[in-house]
Amino acid sequence: MESNVEVKLLMTFATELGKKVSLYVTDPKDGITKSEIKSVMDLILAKNIFAPNGDDLKTVVEAKVVQTETTDYDLVVA
Repeated sequence: MESNVEVKLLMTFATELGKKVSLYVTDPKDGITKSEIKSVMDLILAKNIFAPNGDDLKTVVEAKVVQTETTDYDLVVA
């Protein structure tokens, strides 16, 4: 049995049409601050580089760090 923990910074935005869109960064730095996250999200909006389905991102909704633990089982019998 092997356990694996994955950490992601999940950033959620609202589009021009009011739909929520999430982007994530795998393995964000330890101790990342609220102001650092807000700055990055504001930069994403300012650069306007993402337009899912042609719908520009317009506002910041939320951000959170998510940890997912996965346990793999080797079911092959020797």
